[in-house]
Amino acid sequence: MQSLHEFLSAKHYTRVKLHLTKTNHFEIKATINGVKGVFILDTGASNSCVDLESIETFKLNAEESIVKAAGAGAIDMDTKTARRNKIKIGKWKKNKIVLVLFNLTHVNTALINHDSKPVNGIIGADILKKAKAIIDYEKKYLYLKME
Repeated sequence: MQSLHEFLSAKHYTRVKLHLTKTNHFEIKATINGVKGVFILDTGASNSCVDLESIETFKLNAEESIVKAAGAGAIDMDTKTARRNKIKIGKWKKNKIVLVLFNLTHVNTALINHDSKPVNGIIGADILKKAKAIIDYEKKYLYLKME
């Protein structure tokens, strides 16, 4: 019988290794605007996010936003947006990605309190949908459709 990897490779998917943290989150390495970072993979997050403190690090052109963010125990957080970003996850690449920028201190504090390392942001459903992502939970791989 054909493995999931063989099947998806034939369908032009690339795979990226996921790292399971002590908090039971999957971490993934990604590059935004040529800068590498570590992100939580969050299928429940509607938008991909970057910490406000990383605006310069990831060369983001931040714009004010009236949208308030909520999640992971925090509500009504001020946000900014950054448009026209390049993202690369493994071999998969996409241009013109919009990112939401907000303070991720509460997320990183929770990770640190559970002996995990802080992250630069969150890869959410917006990017996962664009990439037609498939998660192999057992083998800890993320599959992304190449264009």
